[in-house]
Amino acid sequence: MTKSSVAQQVARILLRSQAVSLRPTAPFRFASGLLAPIYCDNRILISLPRQRRQVVRHLAELVRDRNLAVDVVAGTATAGIPHAAWLAEVLRLPMVYVRSKSKDHGTARLVEGLLATGQQTIVVEDLVTTGGSSLSSVAALRQAGAVVDHVLAIFTYAFPETEVAFTQGEVELHALTTLPDLLDVAVTDRYLSSDEREMVVAWAADPKGWSQQNESSSMSISA
Repeated sequence: MTKSSVAQQVARILLRSQAVSLRPTAPFRFASGLLAPIYCDNRILISLPRQRRQVVRHLAELVRDRNLAVDVVAGTATAGIPHAAWLAEVLRLPMVYVRSKSKDHGTARLVEGLLATGQQTIVVEDLVTTGGSSLSSVAALRQAGAVVDHVLAIFTYAFPETEVAFTQGEVELHALTTLPDLLDVAVTDRYLSSDEREMVVAWAADPKGWSQQNESSSMSISA
């Protein structure tokens, strides 16, 4: 399959499973307090065997098609862990995972599992927003001695600042599908009207400004 057809197929999986919800006229309120017309919860996929197998198959094909060097697959806590485990099984490779913070007892590890110095390690994320958590995991793995050049993700909002962050972190992001891909499918499959799509595009261009403009909405849903 081509990169474009994979992006469309994964976007449809996310929309049909309601892992991604689009509500431009009834925005979600995030923990930060900001409003957004979209909410992504890829944890839903772990309960859907057929869909998660499709996603993991595409992740494995991405690794193979792009000839990414990999000795170990690393998952990010907590949402990236199951997908990393399934991918490691398909690729028949070892797996580790990165804690959100070090243990406060015992070995005080940040990286769990066996990881040798110099091993090529690919990080698996379910969702990339600004890239902060992904890059923190990359830093932890590098500190543990791994070589990390690539992060795989199921979905990314593709914010311009995200690309900048990954460039500065000297790591390449490979996402199965992006917000622009998902919006194309959402309009084609009638999840959104063209006008509603433009509302989401406006949010992606300026999330804080969009939130402020839509703050008067009384239909916001906590996310």
